[in-house]
Amino acid sequence: MVTLAKVAEAAGVGESTVSRVLRNHGSFSRKTRERVMEAVERLGYVPNRIAGTLASAGSRLVALVIPSLTNIVFADVLRGASGILEENQHQAVFSVTDYDPEKEEALVAAMLAWRPTAVMLAGFEHTEGTVKILRASGCRVVELLDLDGTALDLAVGFSDRAAGAASADFLLRRGYRRIGYVGHDPERDTRAAKRFAGFRETLGAAGIPLVDRENHAGASSVENGRSGLERLLARTPDLDAVYFSNDDMALGGYFHCLAHGIPIPARLALFGHNGLDIGRVTPQPLSTIRTPRVATGQVAAELVVADAPSQVVDLGFELIEGATA
Repeated sequence: MVTLAKVAEAAGVGESTVSRVLRNHGSFSRKTRERVMEAVERLGYVPNRIAGTLASAGSRLVALVIPSLTNIVFADVLRGASGILEENQHQAVFSVTDYDPEKEEALVAAMLAWRPTAVMLAGFEHTEGTVKILRASGCRVVELLDLDGTALDLAVGFSDRAAGAASADFLLRRGYRRIGYVGHDPERDTRAAKRFAGFRETLGAAGIPLVDRENHAGASSVENGRSGLERLLARTPDLDAVYFSNDDMALGGYFHCLAHGIPIPARLALFGHNGLDIGRVTPQPLSTIRTPRVATGQVAAELVVADAPSQVVDLGFELIEGATA
């Protein structure tokens, strides 16, 4: 194993000098840096970041504990956060919970063992154990993509409940009255549940009941959106609009309509959530809510790097009229 001492010996300098060069902190000459970096490259040395963390006051690791990587929403958040963190010499590490709160607790505990400077999580709903260890950790906590709740420390995102309400209001203003819903597991995806709650409350306030709903027990996907709409229409064929828990599900519904010759939106209107790129390039652009996913990651990372005071940052959302509603 190549050690810092071996690099120092190869470069003809002291170990403290090698450390300063690798951290790009402190005084050293250009020639010294060149000698050290040549030795690092020749020997294949990889710095021991954990040892550096234990020897210093804080870590440059930022842990992101996210529900899914198959859902592009979280990939976009990671992309936004990692870019800012890298620019500021922080390292992002992530793990995936599969929307399981118990698994989230175990992963948060595992991440905290590495003494990160911050932990980023999706939403406000966590187990009591997760909340307890986060509060005891002393590190910064950033909750992402949700503002409908009480933040532990920092929160960045938007209100899902408001997004659902805006979606319902849009459909009502367009004259739709027999409205259904196709969604995925509301017990695990609490943000989707909040959107549906806001949607249904807005319909109720207008005196328009939700006619029917179809909930898939598992994760969201294009396939589940297609089969979900098929089952919904088999029960309630006279719907004039369907709200979907997200764009993946809505695109599945769109493909079902194409396959069965159902005119959109003349016969059936479709409305999604997230504003995914693929929804903009379908033959009829999807009517949806565009969410600030990359910006959420960026702002969260900026707050961590700046060691900002506890706060809630509302980035809002944008309603995209599209052509399916």
